[in-house]
Amino acid sequence: MPAIVGAIKINAMGSSAVFNIGDVFTISPVSSAKTFAGAGSFNTGDNLNVRNEHSTTNTYDKDFADGNISTIL
Repeated sequence: MPAIVGAIKINAMGSSAVFNIGDVFTISPVSSAKTFAGAGSFNTGDNLNVRNEHSTTNTYDKDFADGNISTIL
């Protein structure tokens, strides 16, 4: 059933956001990300004591593309 929509103001949208007005069957946004982090980067909690005196993060990746997204319409 069609809808009557008044004025719309969009301040910002993310890169993988979807904006739709009206009837829709399927909305499926996709995104891909790659994260490099050193030792102790994602620790959470109270009173952590992390010692990483000689830590390195290897960011070399011989692949040309990772996390390829393909959509089939």
